Amino acid sequence: MKFMELSIIEQTTFIYYHFLGIFGVPANFLTIVLLSRGGCGLSKGITLYLVGMTTADLLVIIFNVITYYILGYYFPISLLRYTSIASINEVINYVVIDCSVWLTVAFTVDRFVLICCQNLREKYCREKTAVVVTVTVCVVFCFKNIPLYFAFEPVYIVNNVEWGAQFQLSYFTLPRWVTFDWLDTILNPFLPYFLILYLNALTVRHIVMVNRTRRALRSQHNNQNSDDPEMQSRRKSIILLFSISGTFIVLWMPYVVFFLISRITDRHYVPVQHTDPLLIADYTGDMFQLLSSCTNTCIYALAQTKFREKLRNAILYPFIAIIKSVK
Repeated sequence: MKFMELSIIEQTTFIYYHFLGIFGVPANFLTIVLLSRGGCGLSKGITLYLVGMTTADLLVIIFNVITYYILGYYFPISLLRYTSIASINEVINYVVIDCSVWLTVAFTVDRFVLICCQNLREKYCREKTAVVVTVTVCVVFCFKNIPLYFAFEPVYIVNNVEWGAQFQLSYFTLPRWVTFDWLDTILNPFLPYFLILYLNALTVRHIVMVNRTRRALRSQHNNQNSDDPEMQSRRKSIILLFSISGTFIVLWMPYVVFFLISRITDRHYVPVQHTDPLLIADYTGDMFQLLSSCTNTCIYALAQTKFREKLRNAILYPFIAIIKSVK
């Protein structure tokens, strides 16, 4: 199908996903390299969470944006469109999105323990724990999404060859599939949504109480104007925590709203009329959700001075090398 034959919402998403792919792949890859090399002022444990999150985001861009949307448009008749391969790609999409979301939750839990739980921070906030949590998240959601492969059916069959992949109608009617669908949505994004909001609320409450106590103690010692290294360190952790979790909450909100509306109205959407508000909401929810896979690099650059310096040096390095070679 030619670009001009697409509906307005399809043209918008088509252009949008190209920009997302062009920016998302190099940005996430560069972030993984810079974080893995260290020297960004972050502990090994938190660096591991961030590398895991960014790797999952990179895979989301590769399999969901590039393979599913972009290549699917340019190569409508290819190996990628075989039902078996398309179904595997759908499962991979679910796996990497689940891993990205739950590693965000794991990061939020780690920051909550560090800031609010003095008795646990030494045992929990360390590299070994981060490795165990990251591996567990990846393994659990790989196994959790395997049944999805059997939920798809071909969109059409030509000369006994199955093309495309779409959910079977029974996925929305059979009790076992309906239960799986609700469990899938509870695990992502409802439960992560609740956990992140709840933990952030507890973190804010703890910070307010501690700051009041420290100000009172410091005023008694007449040190109001001196620097407080602990409060500065806590402030940096808070900025990074709230930036990542807050972005997740905002960008996933349209998807959550669409899911609730579609389930309450019992409309498991089949795209027919591209002017239908519910279909537009579906496209918009996907666009915002996938945007969350490209925001972490910007967040790190804004929140972490050392990362920002390393990122600037990495971007300028090819130009500096060219100038030196010319001279």
